[in-house]
Amino acid sequence: MIPVEVTEGVGPLILGMPHTGTFLPPEVLAKLNVRGRMLADTDWHIDQLYKDLLPNVTIVRASFHRYVIDANRPPDGESLYPGQNTTGLVPLTDFDGEPIWDIPPDAAEVEDRRRRFHQPYHQALAAQVERVRAAQGVALLYDCHSIRSRIPFLFEGVLPDFNIGTVNGASCDARIERLVAETCAKATAYRTILNGRFKGGWTTRHYGQPAEGVHAIQMELAQSTHLVSEAPPFAYDPAKAEALRDRLRGILQGLVALSPQLRA
Repeated sequence: MIPVEVTEGVGPLILGMPHTGTFLPPEVLAKLNVRGRMLADTDWHIDQLYKDLLPNVTIVRASFHRYVIDANRPPDGESLYPGQNTTGLVPLTDFDGEPIWDIPPDAAEVEDRRRRFHQPYHQALAAQVERVRAAQGVALLYDCHSIRSRIPFLFEGVLPDFNIGTVNGASCDARIERLVAETCAKATAYRTILNGRFKGGWTTRHYGQPAEGVHAIQMELAQSTHLVSEAPPFAYDPAKAEALRDRLRGILQGLVALSPQLRA
């Protein structure tokens, strides 16, 4: 199976989707325990949520599940949030801190998965970033994520609806950060935070090079914004989702409109 799906657009915007895939190679599935096979930590329906919001958008989507290997973690396994509970390059627990493996992968298996899945995803993403930058003079990488709104193992209380990550402003031009934050804040039915618990994963940190004409921003959505329930079967709620899609469309349109001002 090809581990990454690419849709090439002609505009300046790239949507990264590292966590929507659910594919598990048979040898990986065989080693997961019952809890792991629930795939509870999937970014449920994110590809559907962003589908056809704008024309001419490039999409890079991992088809494999994050339990195979996490495409939004550094390839060397370094923690993105030192001192805080999190999950690693190949997670050993789910977001509730519970084990997900009957037979955890050893170092050789992790390296094999890095080579077979993580590396091809980022090769594809890097190629699209360079293609778009060369054609447009700028590349805007918007990394699409979602997570349950209540996960005590990772954070206290209830997560805001829009969690914007720019690595404290380092991964994109300040005008991008301001546009996204202000657009979200105007959606008064939703709660917004900038660089809170989620400041941006490895994708945002690695690709965001504003001085080089590549701007990256992460949007972590609380799944309560578009799911019937944040529990199995994690069903899509069309009414909730359509209201949210209107807000997301406004964000993406704003980024495209801003892009000429950002060209190197």
